[in-house]
Amino acid sequence: MITVVGAGFAGVEAAWAIASRGEPVRLYEMRPGQTTPAHTTGYYAELVCSNSFKSKNPQSPAGELKLEMLALGSLVIQTALEHEVPGGEALCVDRDRFGEAITAKIKSHPLIEVAEGEWNPEEIADEITIIAAGPLATDRVANWLAGLTGRKNLYFYDAVSPTVDAHSIDRSIAFEQSRYDKGGTSDYLNCPFNKDEYEAFVIELVAAERTPIQAFETGGKRDAASDTLEDQLVEKIQYFSGCMPIEAIAERGSRSLAFGNFKPVGLIDPRTGRRPYAALQLRPENSAKTLYSLVACQNRLRWAEQKRVFRMVPGLESADFVRFGVIHRNTYIQSPEILDQFLRLRNQPQIYVAGQLTGVEGYVESAAMGIYAGIQAIRDIRNEKPSPAPRASAFGSLLAHLQDLTPRDFAPMNINWGLFPEAEPSQKDKGIRRERQMLDAREAFNEWRNSSLKAPDPN
Repeated sequence: MITVVGAGFAGVEAAWAIASRGEPVRLYEMRPGQTTPAHTTGYYAELVCSNSFKSKNPQSPAGELKLEMLALGSLVIQTALEHEVPGGEALCVDRDRFGEAITAKIKSHPLIEVAEGEWNPEEIADEITIIAAGPLATDRVANWLAGLTGRKNLYFYDAVSPTVDAHSIDRSIAFEQSRYDKGGTSDYLNCPFNKDEYEAFVIELVAAERTPIQAFETGGKRDAASDTLEDQLVEKIQYFSGCMPIEAIAERGSRSLAFGNFKPVGLIDPRTGRRPYAALQLRPENSAKTLYSLVACQNRLRWAEQKRVFRMVPGLESADFVRFGVIHRNTYIQSPEILDQFLRLRNQPQIYVAGQLTGVEGYVESAAMGIYAGIQAIRDIRNEKPSPAPRASAFGSLLAHLQDLTPRDFAPMNINWGLFPEAEPSQKDKGIRRERQMLDAREAFNEWRNSSLKAPDPN
């Protein structure tokens, strides 16, 4: 029997993938007997934030991922379609009916044994186990994972800078150079500010609307020694990640960024032949250099505000943001260092990790990794060779992010265009390039599914 820990999006998909292909599974879930600060019901796959599963457009990355999941027998996407509510192009659901339906389907499946209560890692023995405990894993599970992977490989907070599509950066303004030309000229892109541009940016950054802090991010308590919940959160994040929101730095003084995050020393703007007044650096987020993150720009601004403010940066006026900056509670692991391409721990391959713990972000992405872990676990228990998802597919593109050893601050990522491999032959036209990427994804996925994977039993 295969054990799955956690009945969130990844856990229910893993259990369903296993059971619907004829193998028994034991699913552990501690709720409702023991809950978390973010959950309010006992439903499995509870939607704790938005009720949206993002775009249904089959020509979008999120749409392609949904199609691939449905083709593999996804419980989450099929149930979402059954309880859809109007949401424009997005797949939105009635959260209570969705949660109720998922829970009923899981509990009524004859090959799924639900074990209520917190899972004890000491019971793992040598059986195949999928850890899908989610971003709010209990201390017991988090400490156990830290012991297996090394505490430096386990993160407790996202402190993530925005990431942009490389094709949307204005290369007539942004220039390649490492400070003092150390490490080669292509390690970074630099967006140079003059004095007026910098001062206008700082004014809007400080004034921008920020996201509220959730109680579970601070343990639901105010510290008498801290003036605000934000002060307390910053203290916690500094303890784990050594970072501070960029807007908080800017509040310390109008030139604090110019002497800190945006320090221009060692840089020469080729347009002027001089050092810029300030410079925001961009660092490659993957080996293909299709994505660039804004260095040291972690923040708590609302997403619309991030787009507005960071598009004031010279060279980013038309930036296509594939991920916005966040600072919030989120447990995840350094997957490129410790997971193989099948989501197994390298040092204990009978243990799989799925969902947000792996370093994907979002309901759909977490669920997709649950399906993938479930399918690989089935092949494992049947002594069949693992079957890697093809690189061009949406599944393969997410997994490539989890395997990419590019030097960077590894952080959770949604499915986006920058994760897909470049179309061949290379296309400058964005529409043609993306159409080619989708065609490549569909062709590769269909070949993988038809040649390597057993379809789930519809009964």
